[in-house]
Amino acid sequence: MHVANRPLPGLATIGPRTEAPQAAAGHDLEVVLEPLSRPELGEIRVGDSVFAVGRNEQPFASYDPEILVMLSRRHARIFCEGGAVYLADLESRNGTTLNRAAVQNKPMRLADGDEIGFGGVLSYRVRITSHVSTVLRAAGPTLTLTPAAGGNDPIVIARFPFLVSKNDPNFARHRAGIGKQFDFLSRRHAHIFLKGGQPHIEDLASTNGTFLDGERLQEHAVPLHDGMLLAFGGEQFVYRVGLQKASAPDAGATRTIAPAAGDAAAAALASEAAAGSDAPAAAGAAPQVNAGKTTFVAAPDSFLDIFCAETEMPPQPEAAGAAPVAEAAVAEPQPAKKKKRERGRAASMAAEFMSVLAGGDSGRVRGVAWKVAAMIAAIVVVALGLSWWVQSERELKRLIERGEFAQAAARADEALQADPNSVELKALATEASLKAVLPKWLARVAARDFAGASAAAAELAAFGKRTPELLPLAGELEWLGSLEQLLASRGADAPIRIYADEDAIAAVIERWNRDTRDHQRSLARIASYVPEFNTPYAEALTRLRKLQSDATVYLTAIDRIKSTISAEVARDRAEDLQPVLKEAAERYPDLGGLDQVRKDLDRYIEIRREARSRQPGRLLALLSKERIGTPPFRESLQALRAAGQLPSAEVVHRYDATTRLWRDGRTAEALAGLQALQTGPWAQAAAAELQRKQALLALHAALQQSRGTPTHADALIALREALDADEDVFFARASAADVEQQKALVLARAQGLINRAQSLWQEYRAQGGIDAALRIETSVTARFRNQARLLSEARQTAQRGEQVRALAGATATATASAIGDEIQAEARAQRSALLDLRNVLDAQLVKEKLSLLGERAE
Repeated sequence: MHVANRPLPGLATIGPRTEAPQAAAGHDLEVVLEPLSRPELGEIRVGDSVFAVGRNEQPFASYDPEILVMLSRRHARIFCEGGAVYLADLESRNGTTLNRAAVQNKPMRLADGDEIGFGGVLSYRVRITSHVSTVLRAAGPTLTLTPAAGGNDPIVIARFPFLVSKNDPNFARHRAGIGKQFDFLSRRHAHIFLKGGQPHIEDLASTNGTFLDGERLQEHAVPLHDGMLLAFGGEQFVYRVGLQKASAPDAGATRTIAPAAGDAAAAALASEAAAGSDAPAAAGAAPQVNAGKTTFVAAPDSFLDIFCAETEMPPQPEAAGAAPVAEAAVAEPQPAKKKKRERGRAASMAAEFMSVLAGGDSGRVRGVAWKVAAMIAAIVVVALGLSWWVQSERELKRLIERGEFAQAAARADEALQADPNSVELKALATEASLKAVLPKWLARVAARDFAGASAAAAELAAFGKRTPELLPLAGELEWLGSLEQLLASRGADAPIRIYADEDAIAAVIERWNRDTRDHQRSLARIASYVPEFNTPYAEALTRLRKLQSDATVYLTAIDRIKSTISAEVARDRAEDLQPVLKEAAERYPDLGGLDQVRKDLDRYIEIRREARSRQPGRLLALLSKERIGTPPFRESLQALRAAGQLPSAEVVHRYDATTRLWRDGRTAEALAGLQALQTGPWAQAAAAELQRKQALLALHAALQQSRGTPTHADALIALREALDADEDVFFARASAADVEQQKALVLARAQGLINRAQSLWQEYRAQGGIDAALRIETSVTARFRNQARLLSEARQTAQRGEQVRALAGATATATASAIGDEIQAEARAQRSALLDLRNVLDAQLVKEKLSLLGERAE
């Protein structure tokens, strides 16, 4: 990268900076970027005066997608100017850093050993070396922009870079002639520069664009060739490109340094000397008249102007000859008594200074002397403080280099108490704190110790009291920990479970979506300090994307299902939820938790049915084993219990105690417990359950007496049908041997019941079923009564046949299951159709018709 000395515009810098290498005239700067965060990517050698950083620029375009997503299209530029190297951020989305500090609107000068970062994912060590160039370089090409329409004057660009700007004299002089179309140019519209000796043009994100042969330029710089058509912003500034290549340098030529762009007189003299002409070649935008045509020779611009949003005015040079005079005065030889005269001069100056401060009053000189001494003491204190700060910073760097991150973080926190506004200390504190805490956080997440991971994030946040930059990073660790905990609790590929996962998933995704760019920027910044964070970070984001994809489908479905459940429970129409949940299970097979909701629904419907029937024995048995987890069902039962429509928790508890005795075969104690419950509002329930258990004891006794008789199978079926699968386990075990012995007879009885149910169902269908005309009749006719009987008996017989088959431990055949399903579906359809007629028919009539179908009216 060859650079020639030239005056620089003013450039503001942030904080003290190490002096960067600077190329002298005839020297080359070699710039190498050594990767820190990702060594496998290899070093980058900057070979041109401008190096573009962006996700579509080389070599970045070949990097992995997780890197590219953090880079902007026009991210940053590294360029040479005046024998120095600079870094400029182009308002990138995820930022550019120099030594961990953000590069803002102004280019920052780079020094050898600096650390630069792009997007929070890439960091490099800058290596800058200067070496003498022995190669004679040809003069650069000359670029002529000739107006395509002939309305404007040609612009000759012999020195680069050249900024296309509405403020440039070559364009500003047309303001009055074209009116509003002049505003199609931007203040920083585009720039033309040399790359590999070839003129290139790059659009600077102008409002109205730059067009080359009719195509709008994107983020890339494009080479210019002779004859191309170049347009800026609109139709007024359209030019034909003329390119004149420079001739090779004469081997015997004397190498000269180009004069400064801003020195018009020097430029003219240099031009005259080179051309041997009496006519001066004006620098800047000075016109040259040629055959009635005015040609404007464009002045070169500075990359510092092009890539800097705010440029300060350069300092004014001292008057010519002032420096030599001053040097002569200082260098004037005084050999005699030099040391003594110097001491005398210093003493004289101090005395004169105090005298001036005292206003010529000799009595005040002593007081002034004390004030001067105090000022000197203050300066010493400041110097000592600065020395302490420098030593503290060096100590922190040494601790970090030795890997003593926890001690470095603590020392940095202490140092920030004394100097809370130090940018350098905060950068070191951020690095040390992350490197001290993050390994612990990673280890605890890997061990599924999420409480420990949360504590590690809190530890990082504690350092954020004096280093606020750490607070959002600690927040990211807390969020990522909650994501990992959610994924661990569900399993890697587990389905989303209704009434279990949706709220936690929605909270995690909502927090990420609230400001995705900030999340990406912060997480990438953490990874730039601790590369080990890259892998878990990438894996977490992959799982997050899958979670987002699943949530798009299933969270919406879950909301809809939950709303339907709550609405039907509030209307006391829980039975209508059975087909809804069945359809949901078929439509969303990967939606978890629906099976449990359907089981809870069946139990809830059964409890509600028993509560309406006023058969308290069965109700108490159901409530004692109630384990309903679906919130709407559970909350509805709690409301019914509070209203007195269900037994209290105390009654259910006492009943449950008798049930445990009954299961253990301690039948006498169980019956005594039920007798003790026959007081209070639910005494009837206890009495009914006492009768059921006494009847069961009688059936068990009858089974014992029937052994060896033809009625043994019937007695066994009667007992087994009366058993409750949960409560009567003692009698189920006691009769298990009888079931095995009588299995063939039991299965024969079951098949007979199924055949009977099929016959009743066929007769019901042959007679036309129950159509709308029968349902809407204003009385219960003989035909409706007969059809209702056939359907009710067919359903009850089919259910009993399946129950008897189950007694023998056999599963239902496909034919039996199909018949049972058809009958059950018809019964539900008839019930639903009759309920819809409640606003048309008399309520008592609807209730009577439902009872004939074997249904209970609501």
